[in-house]
Amino acid sequence: MGHGKLKKFAENETFRCLLQPDASAILNKEPGSRALKLRDHAIKGSWGREMFGNDHPIVLELGCGKGDYTIALALRHPEINYIGVDIKGARLWKGAKFATEQALPNVAFLRTRIEFIEAFFGPGEVSEIWLTFSDPQLHGSENSRLSSPLFLERYRKFLRPGGTVHLKTDSRYLYEYTSAVCKVNELSVMASGTDIYGEVILFPAAADTPVGAPSGEKHHLCVDEVTQVQTFYEKMFLQMGLPITYLAFCIDHEGPYAFPGAAFDHDYWLQAEGPRRSFSHQPTRKS
Repeated sequence: MGHGKLKKFAENETFRCLLQPDASAILNKEPGSRALKLRDHAIKGSWGREMFGNDHPIVLELGCGKGDYTIALALRHPEINYIGVDIKGARLWKGAKFATEQALPNVAFLRTRIEFIEAFFGPGEVSEIWLTFSDPQLHGSENSRLSSPLFLERYRKFLRPGGTVHLKTDSRYLYEYTSAVCKVNELSVMASGTDIYGEVILFPAAADTPVGAPSGEKHHLCVDEVTQVQTFYEKMFLQMGLPITYLAFCIDHEGPYAFPGAAFDHDYWLQAEGPRRSFSHQPTRKS
């Protein structure tokens, strides 16, 4: 491990806005079994009081990387609390350092695997979720996609009724997969677009209507923010001429979530995806 990473890891320990729980704090071994079971972290249900000192709405960005999107939204909306989640401490260092130096009261970061996310948030504790340029898992397990039925079931445990999931990605494959998940489960799609910088995003109401706002409830996200707030990788993809897709949907659903099955043509969209430049060390990752 390089000296630079070690320095960042050491500095991460000093940031109050960054929670880095040891796996042993949330994992239990079943007696007489090798299976691991999640247990609740102490902060579950208490982010407002323990981290932010208020009861403002909480928005998550899952797979936040360096935290640039989380911070950009937080700067726009001081009345909302934002939490970026990622497993890479060296990436989180940049966002946590900026939030600390700028004394941003509505920004926090959580270092953990997203598979463990339900151990950290209680029922109704989160208002929205952003999935920004997630790995589409083109050749991996369907259950590893952050918009798969398995993950939607995890999100439902802590997302408030009427809460919105936002998917922003350069992967048409992941966009179409998620659209199919929405279709087979009859989830309400608030907005969609397959090239948000080259076409009008499709909204069910007027263009100045907030996205995903339940009837009678004010929602903080405006249409123009979908394009005005950009991630580090998003800017790279735009420079490469790749279209950026967007999907906002509500995961309110009774019963178990169904997998898309034949509603999603894996082979077609895999071929349509074509070769793409990777910005990570893993050849199949998108970001």
